Amino acid sequence: MSFPNYRLFDVLQFQLEKFPKPDMLNAKENGQWRAYSTKEVNDIAIRFAAGLLKLGINGGDYSPEGAQKVALISANRPEWIFTDLAVQQTGAVLTPIYPTTNPLELQFILNEAEVKYVFAGDANLWDKVMSIKDHVPTLQQVYTFDKVEGAAHWSELLHLADAESLSQVAAISAQIPTSNLATIIYTSGTTGTPKGVMLTHENIVSNVFHSKESFPFEDRPDGKALSFLPLNHIFEKVITYIYLFSGISIYYAESLETIGDNLKEVKPMGFSTVPRLLEKVFEKIMTKGNELEGTKRKLFFWAVGLAEKYDNNVSGGMWYNVELSMANKIIFNKWREALGGNIEFIITGGAACQEKLLRIFNGAQIPVYEGYGPTENSPVITVNRKTPGGCKYGSVGLPIVGQEVKIAEDGEILVKGPSVMKGYYKRPEITAETVIDGWLHTGDIGIWDEGKYLKITDRKKELFKTSGGKYVAPQPIENRLKESLFVEQVMVVGAERKFVGALIVPSFPTLREWMKEKQIQFTTPEAAINHPRILELYRELVESFNKFFNHVEQIKKFELLAHEWTVDTGELTPTLKLKRKVINEKYKASIERIYEGS
Repeated sequence: MSFPNYRLFDVLQFQLEKFPKPDMLNAKENGQWRAYSTKEVNDIAIRFAAGLLKLGINGGDYSPEGAQKVALISANRPEWIFTDLAVQQTGAVLTPIYPTTNPLELQFILNEAEVKYVFAGDANLWDKVMSIKDHVPTLQQVYTFDKVEGAAHWSELLHLADAESLSQVAAISAQIPTSNLATIIYTSGTTGTPKGVMLTHENIVSNVFHSKESFPFEDRPDGKALSFLPLNHIFEKVITYIYLFSGISIYYAESLETIGDNLKEVKPMGFSTVPRLLEKVFEKIMTKGNELEGTKRKLFFWAVGLAEKYDNNVSGGMWYNVELSMANKIIFNKWREALGGNIEFIITGGAACQEKLLRIFNGAQIPVYEGYGPTENSPVITVNRKTPGGCKYGSVGLPIVGQEVKIAEDGEILVKGPSVMKGYYKRPEITAETVIDGWLHTGDIGIWDEGKYLKITDRKKELFKTSGGKYVAPQPIENRLKESLFVEQVMVVGAERKFVGALIVPSFPTLREWMKEKQIQFTTPEAAINHPRILELYRELVESFNKFFNHVEQIKKFELLAHEWTVDTGELTPTLKLKRKVINEKYKASIERIYEGS
């Protein structure tokens, strides 16, 4: 139950003493991988902190309101970690912001946190911050990581460091308590105004070490991990510090588009992801499988069919195991090679992962482990473990060490432990509603499977009631439908209506292939979703899935949509969850068509 009395920045000394590395952090610079050693990162962080002190950045009286705030808006890169480690050592508080945050939300966050300085990754993000700078009275300067004409560069702060300020960093950092705020993370939220979650060093360090012990993450100074989930999300931040405290080198993907290439270059032992990206990987694999012909095509679908039946806890029998072993040698070995050939773990969280995907990837010897936890718990509550009996597909695993977890009478998941947040910044009334007697009310609904594995059934706020007074949980229905290769995205509707309906975004690559087989010409997505044969296909598909649900939950009518929901177009949060309120408003006409005449 214990964990070290560390601050997050103590990872530098920890790594220098235990496993100093030549490649602690790595990123592409001018097309080549550039490695930063542990010593180099430590030196940069200390000089950076000294520069911040010269600008007047400090922890004040160490209270959430008294400490100065520094904001960071950037894609993942070594400079992100340099900034994090530097700000921490001044006692100030880092406020990281999603690069996709719109200017109005950005203005709100910078004003509420009274941010003094912002570090922006590139020219576009600098422009975004500069567009609202005049509306943020506390904001004094915006620095960039890339060289941007007319902008101050972050390296200027390294040159401000002198003997006096370096000595101050050593004195100040030695006195920073573990109870000090390490960060304020504004939750993107599927509804409402962003809320600043206050997390202390103790909150995050306890979660790092309890996750490390529970999963478990062994010390692996020879290990490499690829990082691409936004670092301003607590999930990727905690994973980052787990890697660093385990001696695992971190390589930053150039972008979401280059992940495939970067995996082949780096050959990492693991990475963290969200289900939506796993779904995309699987869709690409299946599209390639559909392009095969003859024996190759038969073998491909034979292998996928075997993996769908994979169960890590129950043997499929000798013949099944022989067949799966053959499938792994002749089909799935290519999947593993595409991921670099060395994957020992993929950790997914942030939303429910399809059980079918978990079975297929694990059957293909690509170990995917699903975990769960909100930002307010720093974040991990449960995780499927590598140890025998520690993993069950369809669940989010066992509670990690140090967490007390219980299910309230109304089904809400409650958690208590050292990683529960300090509270919401400047929102004592919401904090009081969320943390009661030390128990964090997660807002998620769950059950215990076999008395020990936690299973999330829905979000409390997403449950809706039909006009007949029956409650419906949309997520299980949506996750089932997404198992179909013909369904890219889906949102179940029906609050205060007579029946359940759905908005469905087809998987157009799969649909195009099907239309080709049926000798139907594909012109545009708009034309396809109105074609009588396509509508009939989706009616049959929905009907085939309805059998899994009781009468009230069954989808009676649906509308097909021509365009995918994205972060850029506003229907998804940065962690790729559905913004139901936005979708309801944006597709009001489509929803009304579902209920016409009902």
